[in-house]
Amino acid sequence: MTRILIVDDHEIVREGIRTLLSRARPDWNICGEASNGEDAIQLTSEMKPDVVVLDVTMPVMSGIDAAPHIVRAHPDCRVLIFTMHDSDRFVAEVQRIGARGFVLKSQASRDLVRAIEEVLAGEMFFSSPPDAPKRDTTPLSADATAPAPGVSPTRV
Repeated sequence: MTRILIVDDHEIVREGIRTLLSRARPDWNICGEASNGEDAIQLTSEMKPDVVVLDVTMPVMSGIDAAPHIVRAHPDCRVLIFTMHDSDRFVAEVQRIGARGFVLKSQASRDLVRAIEEVLAGEMFFSSPPDAPKRDTTPLSADATAPAPGVSPTRV
């Protein structure tokens, strides 16, 4: 059974994610919830989720600061950023911190389940608005400076 940790500082957002995922994939287990990055790091160690859905802007510690800690301590755990930030520059930032991609909050009902399925399959996922031009998701190289060739618009 897939275990998912939901991290967002707004309880209503966590509830919405939980409801969306429970309805779409009843076989997935929401193993925990946190409201800041510090608690996310601790709960990841305790709960051993397969996926952490991690908000960016939170009190105490942001998702951007928490993600590298989670990825380093738990290399089998996939971090998926859940955000309202939308830019090609943010794609590079998400890759730099070791996350497997991001889902725009405005596109969650369309993209979140598919994004989790793809990161579980070892892919990367980068959400974009339906009317947006193709996103540049060229992955960063090991030294995080040079792009790698051959990337599709939503999966790497």
